[in-house]
Amino acid sequence: MAYFRRTGASTFDPTEHTGGAWRTDEQHVAPTFGLLTHLVETDRVARGRDELTPVRLTFDVWGPYPLAPMDTSVHVIRPGRGVELVEAAVTCAGRTVATLRAWLAAAGDTAALAGGDPPSIPGPDETPAWDPTTDWPGGFVASIDVRRTLAEPGRGTVWVRTDHPLVEDEDVAPLASTAGLLDLANGMSVRADPRRVAFPNLDLTTHLFRAPAGGWLGLDTTVTFGPAGAGVTSTVLHDADGPFGRLAQSLVVRPLG
Repeated sequence: MAYFRRTGASTFDPTEHTGGAWRTDEQHVAPTFGLLTHLVETDRVARGRDELTPVRLTFDVWGPYPLAPMDTSVHVIRPGRGVELVEAAVTCAGRTVATLRAWLAAAGDTAALAGGDPPSIPGPDETPAWDPTTDWPGGFVASIDVRRTLAEPGRGTVWVRTDHPLVEDEDVAPLASTAGLLDLANGMSVRADPRRVAFPNLDLTTHLFRAPAGGWLGLDTTVTFGPAGAGVTSTVLHDADGPFGRLAQSLVVRPLG
């Protein structure tokens, strides 16, 4: 079963696999990030802008939202010959719940200049399996396969993948499939027990220096909690070929109970 089913030109229904971790009657935002990326990718192709490639994805979470039908939109807010800024949005239960602003840039051959990659992490075959449902409930967390080495609270290397398609009966590019897993960075190398401390993220920004291959997503993550209720999750992103980008999430940290 996929995470979403298309019901119209711009509408989608979530399936049980999108169930949230902080509350199981709400949606986990991770699949929605994948859906937003899929909208930008399909719009780019439909407009004949195949020469453009996403180099930055910035997602904002406007609030929690239920397992209910979703409406979507996508439009170019800064057109250009070599650079574009595209915005996609999802509404659910009558309000906007998540947005994506994606910078797209014309691809070019810079292989002779490539360098400066962060260090690689051990691959999924070299990383022990871990059951994420020991920390988190919900349909989305139950739908993923995880490998994890936790060096200390808030510091770990993780590999995640899913066998579930993002959208039923649609071709989804590797970038969108990968984007549907990015939000897991904040929950797989936790600094504090999520039953005792809440640390939801308000946003997620990914900078890409190459396109991901899809399949396994590697997360080399450090979680920092500050002294005044804020935190940051910082991650170097990997696929089977090595690092491909960096990610940051702003956290609101609140003790529970």
